[in-house]
Amino acid sequence: MGTLNLPAIRALRPAWNKGRIVGQKRPLKPKHVWAIRVRLELAENHRDLALFNMAIDSKLRGCDLVKMKVIDVVASGQIKARASVLQSKTQKPVRFEISEGTRASVERWMEDELMVGSEYLWPGRLHERLHISTRQYARIVRDWVSSIGLEASAYGTHSMRRTKVTQIYKKTGNLRAVQLLLGHTKMDSTVRYLGVELEDALAIAEAIEI
Repeated sequence: MGTLNLPAIRALRPAWNKGRIVGQKRPLKPKHVWAIRVRLELAENHRDLALFNMAIDSKLRGCDLVKMKVIDVVASGQIKARASVLQSKTQKPVRFEISEGTRASVERWMEDELMVGSEYLWPGRLHERLHISTRQYARIVRDWVSSIGLEASAYGTHSMRRTKVTQIYKKTGNLRAVQLLLGHTKMDSTVRYLGVELEDALAIAEAIEI
């Protein structure tokens, strides 16, 4: 019996990653952080400025950041210097610092009329949505990086999570500290997340001349 020549199967829709840069998203550099901050301050976009600063300080995943509640960061009418959030992925709490600049921006955002009576720190603008969605947060991040001329496809919500810990590791080399700040249960996860093995190997190789 001869082999049947079946027609080629064609996808009904293009691949989701066609034309996109996939893989680990880049962290922002300090100059990028300040450029975005200045733009948000000049635009008097109090919500986005507070969200941006909190994303950098908290190092939270997007799904945890958007669900932050007012009680997570406010105590006795004051913005806390340190806070703790339960991670949805690991079901374990992670602590983080809230810098002075972030506290000031969050305090200013708390005065907005949208925050009156809100349980969540980043309330949704639609009545049926209690807080902004992770997809909405991703769009906001794309707007931030695009506004300073960066390629949006190279950055994402994990860029915000990686930004501060990347600088911490570069300055201290303390992987254990980075592991605690990210809330990772295994050191291997932190090593892969930062890509430190490759970076360290290259740094060592560059320092050796033969």
